[in-house]
Amino acid sequence: MLLAAVLVLLVLGGAGPASAHAALRGTDPADGSVLRTAPRQLTLTFTESVGLLDDSVRVIGPDGRRLRVGAAEHGGDSDTARVALPRKLDEGTYTVAWRVVSEDSHPVSGAFTFSVGKPSPTPAVVDAGPTEDPTTAALHKMARYLAYLSVCVLIGTAVFVVVCRPGDTAPLRRPALIAWWTLTAATVALFFLRGPYESGEGLGAALSVDALTRTLQGRPGWALLARLGLLMLVAAGWLVRRRLKYVPVLGGVTAVALAATWAASDHASAGIQVPVAMTSAVLHLLATAVWLGGLAAMALTLRGRALTPETVTRFSRLAFASVAVLVVTGVYQSWRGLGSWNALTETTYGRLLTFKLVAVVLLLGAAAVSRSWTRSLARAQAPVVRVPEPVGGPPLPEPSEPPAPPAPDHRALRRSVLAEVAVGVVVLVLTTVLTATVPGRAVAEAGAGAETSRPVGGTVAVTVPFDVGTPGGSGKVEITLDPGRVGDNSLQAVVFAADGGLATVPELKVSFTNTAQDIGPLDAGLTDKGGYWGNSFVNLPLAGTWTMKVTVRVSEIDQVTVERTIEIT
Repeated sequence: MLLAAVLVLLVLGGAGPASAHAALRGTDPADGSVLRTAPRQLTLTFTESVGLLDDSVRVIGPDGRRLRVGAAEHGGDSDTARVALPRKLDEGTYTVAWRVVSEDSHPVSGAFTFSVGKPSPTPAVVDAGPTEDPTTAALHKMARYLAYLSVCVLIGTAVFVVVCRPGDTAPLRRPALIAWWTLTAATVALFFLRGPYESGEGLGAALSVDALTRTLQGRPGWALLARLGLLMLVAAGWLVRRRLKYVPVLGGVTAVALAATWAASDHASAGIQVPVAMTSAVLHLLATAVWLGGLAAMALTLRGRALTPETVTRFSRLAFASVAVLVVTGVYQSWRGLGSWNALTETTYGRLLTFKLVAVVLLLGAAAVSRSWTRSLARAQAPVVRVPEPVGGPPLPEPSEPPAPPAPDHRALRRSVLAEVAVGVVVLVLTTVLTATVPGRAVAEAGAGAETSRPVGGTVAVTVPFDVGTPGGSGKVEITLDPGRVGDNSLQAVVFAADGGLATVPELKVSFTNTAQDIGPLDAGLTDKGGYWGNSFVNLPLAGTWTMKVTVRVSEIDQVTVERTIEIT
């Protein structure tokens, strides 16, 4: 109850607007603007420092051809990207596709438009560039899952052996060795996949000199190299463990350093309160490893019934302390990532966090069952203490001994521990997905900086965010109604995914209703033009306020309808 109250105070009394994951704060020229003269350069401003790629900014002209522009550079500050444009630009609409790397190491991308002279009657169908190669993305996610799982097993097993002191450690040597090899292989894979993951390219770019050089110049690359070095130190310490006097101390320092390599390349490394967030992230990962890795070690040892009551009791206390650390750090990290209560239901990050909290509650329920079996085991095998008889007097009455409790079933304890491990794996998977999801605070900041409806030289431009509540079912629709006045209008709608890349949906409907004059709904009759949806003859017969209803269908059963108000002159 106390922690819940603290969470309420932290969320409602939120801190500043900074966040992890870069969001596009503004552009010059502005998105959707119509300029009388051609600009000499483009400037993109983000909410935090960003890393630039070789192909960070691409400009596509009204004819659909890519313009030759200068290399993207920081415009004096690390939160900007600037490119020089050709001296002479033709009249029409230009599309700017961008892709940068956030300070927290995650790539983000998007697109915007501006026009010179007047907007093009029909925007060119363009390729916004690679958003994410599916094979590279799948392998990168798999390597991250394996890295989280193996580091938990490695650290948790080591702590279990040192702190809980089981009588027989033979069952734990092979799992620890497998965890070391898995973590090493996953780290190597992440290092080589880093380049194509950032640029959105295929596996062919993993061994390119440019990609490796870019990885070596970034903080995530250095963190991965440091992790490999620490793993080599772990291997060396294992080989000479009997000759080292302070093995537990060195092991503890190494475990903290390993956890820091994750914190240095995830959400904690950017945004608000970075030192506190980094410390919290390290403690959170260590507590997770000690609890879940220790559970796996205990389950393996229980299989041979080699655990003593003292060992089980020590781990029970250790697990309780780990849970306490997890709750405190989890509350802080949830507040830092969400920023508001609305983000729990309105963002993908919030919904994933809700699923994780449900899984943690189930995990705590399984832990309570295990803890009850632990107490039963300790009571059943506790020695009976007898009171000695006094010397020189009649013997004291024999103390009555309570009936011995029933012997606990080792199999029941093992089953409850295995249930904890299974739910713990689910928690780890959700944690891994969360680290790659845009935090709710960043989504709110990006939305606050974007204008949902703006007049542009008579043109009505509207950005409509949507979310059907399923994974991958969120994004936004950018709608342009030109000339935005009574009579025939040209309507173009472009659908973007949550990461800012162009998205394809099976159906998109737009209708207009004038409630004051009881007109409508008038269907815009959009058709898929191969990259965007459009209709050059949308007739709006009266001036005034119209309600535009946008329906986005992302699958056979998932769709959502969003309304926006526009003014027709």
